Amino acid sequence: MNNLINKNIIVTGASGGIGNSIVKKLHENGANILASGTKLEKLQELKSKYKNIKILKFDISLSDKIEEFIENASQELGGNLNCIINNAGITQDNLAIRMSLDEWKKVIDINLTSTFLLSKYSIKKMLKNKSGKVINITSVVGHTGNVGQANYTASKAGIIAMSKSLAIEYAKKNININCISPGFIKTAMTDKLDDKFKEAIISKIPSSRLGEPEDIANAVIFLASDQSNYINGETLHVNGGMYMA
Repeated sequence: MNNLINKNIIVTGASGGIGNSIVKKLHENGANILASGTKLEKLQELKSKYKNIKILKFDISLSDKIEEFIENASQELGGNLNCIINNAGITQDNLAIRMSLDEWKKVIDINLTSTFLLSKYSIKKMLKNKSGKVINITSVVGHTGNVGQANYTASKAGIIAMSKSLAIEYAKKNININCISPGFIKTAMTDKLDDKFKEAIISKIPSSRLGEPEDIANAVIFLASDQSNYINGETLHVNGGMYMA
């Protein structure tokens, strides 16, 4: 068992399908959890389900408030931070020649810049403990590219490269920075896809199925635990064989 008892962990994007599953698995493994997202009602549902977790509504697009958010979240957890899972992100799809500068900037700013700032201020907290884990959720399309997602794929590829640089900078301080790169996962977003498009996606996956949110959560538990202490700057691909690095 990956024991996370007494580990203080922040989860962003906790109100979504993957975020929900991450919170559930962390709770099962004994972690102290601060769940964050933009939908208070969804966070309150998590709170009612897992009585001992903390919740904090926050929009990561508010880049000038991120340092304050990390401080507040850490205080909610007792002043100490062991791990952050940067799961929050957005899409705003369009073909490149139709994509506005605002569509480009919004996705880059939220997915990449905010993830950098969340990582930065979390690492500052972790330096006091001389240990910590940063887990950044990226995407298979950050490796393969995808039609209509130049902004999203750029942001996710940027997170991967950024995470490698952070891993090099803070490895000697016993801080591990790694990525998880999901393939196509069953969520509210994939549920909206029409059957033909879904079949086309599944035909490209050797496992012949979409992944479950729990598949991502299981990878998070491993990287958050002490069992991954000698893994740094890596990307764990969870995609049913759709992309093999």
